[in-house]
Amino acid sequence: MFGITPLGWLHTLGSLPAIPAAAYMIFRFGRIKPDSLAGRIYFICMLIGSLTIFLVAKAPVSPVIAIVTLLCLIGGYTVHRLSILGRLQKYLETFLLSLSVFLLMVPSVSETLRRVPDGHPIAADPDSIILKVALGTVAAIFVVGLVTQFVYLARYANRVR
Repeated sequence: MFGITPLGWLHTLGSLPAIPAAAYMIFRFGRIKPDSLAGRIYFICMLIGSLTIFLVAKAPVSPVIAIVTLLCLIGGYTVHRLSILGRLQKYLETFLLSLSVFLLMVPSVSETLRRVPDGHPIAADPDSIILKVALGTVAAIFVVGLVTQFVYLARYANRVR
């Protein structure tokens, strides 16, 4: 179904829970919160998705995106150890983890539009205007979301843990 191999399904279903986990944290905490249960789910699912992409992706850029995603993910979950950054820790953590969500959403949206419905995809061509608009929308949401999170951090810095 959808031309996805069993390993492809492992990649897809393994990384899919990261999307609602990220959405929940952003709406609940104003950012991705690594020390929460949803944060742990997000980390594990992103790790599964990032590592399995090396086995399933065909596009030459896919391993690069996977490596950048892994770096953002690991950086976002470990930046709190860099006490030298002071207040910038939360901003860097927020940026890195938001970028990891963006890097998850770009191929998710692209692959969905290029595979669904099965046999007659919404965007059969990589240059499809629908695909370009959808990816532009994802990029706009990333920028607006990141600015919103930074404003939230600045406004409620003393309450954010």
